[in-house]
Amino acid sequence: MRALTSLPLLALLTLLWSAPAAAQAPEADIAVAAADSGAPPSYPPVQQEELYLEAMRALAADQPERANALLLRFLENEPRHAGAWLDLAFSQCTLGHGAEAERLFREIETRFKPPPAIQQLIDDHRARGCNTRPSWRPLWALSLGRGYDNNINQGASNSQFATGSGSTLTQWDLGPDYLPKADHVTTAGVDYLQQLDETGSLLITQLRLRQNDHVHEQDSASLLLGYERPWQWGAWRGYGTVAFSALQLERQLYQRQEQLQLRATPPLTLPENLQWSLLASLSHVRYPTRTKYDSNTLELGTSLYWRGAQQVSFSLSGLSDQGQNGRLGGNRLGWYGALQLTQPLPWSLKGELGWTRQAWRSSAVYSPDLIDIVRHQDTRQLRAAVQMPVGAHQTLQLEWRAVRNQENISLFQYNSHAIQLNWRWDNF
Repeated sequence: MRALTSLPLLALLTLLWSAPAAAQAPEADIAVAAADSGAPPSYPPVQQEELYLEAMRALAADQPERANALLLRFLENEPRHAGAWLDLAFSQCTLGHGAEAERLFREIETRFKPPPAIQQLIDDHRARGCNTRPSWRPLWALSLGRGYDNNINQGASNSQFATGSGSTLTQWDLGPDYLPKADHVTTAGVDYLQQLDETGSLLITQLRLRQNDHVHEQDSASLLLGYERPWQWGAWRGYGTVAFSALQLERQLYQRQEQLQLRATPPLTLPENLQWSLLASLSHVRYPTRTKYDSNTLELGTSLYWRGAQQVSFSLSGLSDQGQNGRLGGNRLGWYGALQLTQPLPWSLKGELGWTRQAWRSSAVYSPDLIDIVRHQDTRQLRAAVQMPVGAHQTLQLEWRAVRNQENISLFQYNSHAIQLNWRWDNF
């Protein structure tokens, strides 16, 4: 992303400077600034302190257009806040409004008599000049991994399987293709993010490759393309995302998915380190090589995130899966929960511990006269990882993962354990 000038230092200097400012900035000058830069959108009143902090967050997130609108609103009620005037001048300069930025610099010098440190920041901006066009830097991340999985194909835990019922009950011995197969695996991944405009819209691209040493029918490749855009409606704010993904299995297209997602943060007063958001998502999944497998899934959920020395996240969602007519088992209802803890460790290490659980309950018998059971699925995963920095923008991660898939249809029940060493490089 485009870097603003020493933002943490700038924020500290402006906050210290603005407190004793005694000069007045008439509200009429704020109206002139709004007229010169384009009137900001109308919003309902919010607390002034939160408004200014939100403007600082927008500057830190490289969203000068949003910061500009928030600062103009703030200055309508706080015209003596010298720091906000300076931030407004810097955001105008970042947006390429050189004449307006210079006018604000002159007003600041006349009205507030800035101390040497602030004056130096203003002089530095004048010497560099204002932006003439956006120059957002793309963000890259590359990863390589090597690991071992004792059940690469999700083979059944029980080698016995029964079909029918009563007089037609038949016991079967599953063949080798249905039983667990262990293998070593090599993985590779590429992530690319590009900011598209001053609002903070993002283009997202992810590529994943998975190659097994022997069980090649489980080799896979996936591609995800997404567009994310921040939004604000009154005091509510959040992100909207549209995404398309495709999964290739054994060099054939296995799955396509389109997804719409809306994440919203309610206007509540919470501790500074705590974030709470609501989630709504609708996805359509297609299986080109399988008949009557397509489905639409609705997800409604919530998440909590605590950021401190430790980072803790928790999410819980309700799921509704409406299948294509004739799909085995019919429609499904379920839920998904996830809990993750990130903890700093000695010697610059970082530990992660995560747990997820997803449960589904079908609405109809899975396959009448063959598997006369209404399918219940309960999948739990436990994950632990340790990360170690190995150089500039490089990290090694050792990860262990255990999956237990409990089902009342033994053919689909499986357990697996995997361990993998990953190397990651990023440019941010």
